[in-house]
Amino acid sequence: MKKTPSKNLVIDASVAKASGGDEATCSTAIKTRDFLLAVRRICHKVVMTPAIQAEWNRHQSGFARAWRSSMVARGKLTARNVEERQDIRQQVESENITQKQKNAMLKDCHLIEAAISTDRRIISLDDAARKLFVGLSHNVTDIQEVLWVNPVSDAEQVIAWLEGAPNEAGWKLAHNG
Repeated sequence: MKKTPSKNLVIDASVAKASGGDEATCSTAIKTRDFLLAVRRICHKVVMTPAIQAEWNRHQSGFARAWRSSMVARGKLTARNVEERQDIRQQVESENITQKQKNAMLKDCHLIEAAISTDRRIISLDDAARKLFVGLSHNVTDIQEVLWVNPVSDAEQVIAWLEGAPNEAGWKLAHNG
């Protein structure tokens, strides 16, 4: 069996918050847990910037806390300091959208910035933010190749993607519109 190359994944705290343990019965809790277990099994890495770490610390479930510790123990946590991209933030401010939408995008800019500085992969449950960044991708070429995956929406496809299936085009921000 061909080994899947390890990728750096930017995993939003929404996934950490939703993931449940073995006792979970909610579909979202089960799918996010299975996703995180697949990340560990396949040997991908998780990117932790100070902003992402702070969000995880505030929102992670007990399962996600234990999972993150296991990733640290395996050397699969990539700590990274990422500078804010003022060009992206200024473009958000100039978009013809509501202030509430701009605030939502600015709140998640750190995910985009971390993804651009690593392997351009974001995993998040926030489809509303993804849709907003799709619109921004028409004006900011750096984010056009960023993949934004929701592990709940297409759980089976996402696991196949983690295992190396080449079906990435549909998750690129530039191709989601």
